[in-house]
Amino acid sequence: MALSSMTGFARGQGVCGSYAWAWEIKSVNGKGLDVRLRLPPGWDAIEAAVRSRAAEVLTRGSVQAGLTIERTGASPVVHVNTAVLEAVLAAARQLSRRIEASPPTLDGLLGLKGVIDIADAAESEDERHVAEAAVTAGFSEAIGALAEMRCHEGAALARVLAVRLGEIAALTERAELVPGRRPEAIRARLAEQVAALLAQSDRFDPDRLHQEAILIAAKADVREELDRLAAHVAQAQALIQQGGPIGRRLDFLAQEFNREANTLCAKANDVELTNIGLELKAAVEQFREQVQNVE
Repeated sequence: MALSSMTGFARGQGVCGSYAWAWEIKSVNGKGLDVRLRLPPGWDAIEAAVRSRAAEVLTRGSVQAGLTIERTGASPVVHVNTAVLEAVLAAARQLSRRIEASPPTLDGLLGLKGVIDIADAAESEDERHVAEAAVTAGFSEAIGALAEMRCHEGAALARVLAVRLGEIAALTERAELVPGRRPEAIRARLAEQVAALLAQSDRFDPDRLHQEAILIAAKADVREELDRLAAHVAQAQALIQQGGPIGRRLDFLAQEFNREANTLCAKANDVELTNIGLELKAAVEQFREQVQNVE
């Protein structure tokens, strides 16, 4: 199964009877699946089917879908509000007795608000049901196109993540080869420091100092951190190879990478190992940023 991004855009349009419709869908990153619909008045009946279809195709992402509807080919119905027209004429006659003015014209009367109502021709129930079915099918096609675009973006994202994991793996291998991280090297440095302290004063207990040095050397060993980093790299590579909605699991691994990198930097008492730890933190942060786009 391919890896999918959470960002994408799709558009679909069509005509059914007297209705011309168009869907516009876009998605961005989100913790879960959040579908926000913008439907014209009177089209709420398709909402449930549309949301259900979106949940079948997508797992995560903030999705915004907008529908525009235009009814064409149906003759408009003109309705003259007789009551309003009579009231306007009566008012005009009363005013004509008080002031001199030209008599009202037909276009002037018809242009007054409320005198004329223009509405679409009445539609049959069957016609509306057919249109709703066509619009819902159009959404299915558009959401499918969105998913396809997200898969295309996901393929590029998988390549970027593979590069980042390669960097993390290479830095882990470099840390393995640092001479200063070996326990014997740490103990040797601490032994030199103990000897320097003893040379300056005879008030120190040599046995106690050596015991403390051994404990410090054991705590400074980053063997476990390097092993866990290598294991996390292998797990992340397997997940990317597997594909599908793996964004949450990759995000968890990114947190684990960051934790191990921080511990490595805290334990490092060698300049080279510290520099590798800082490079590792930068690579992990770049990996984490890209993971935020994975479905």
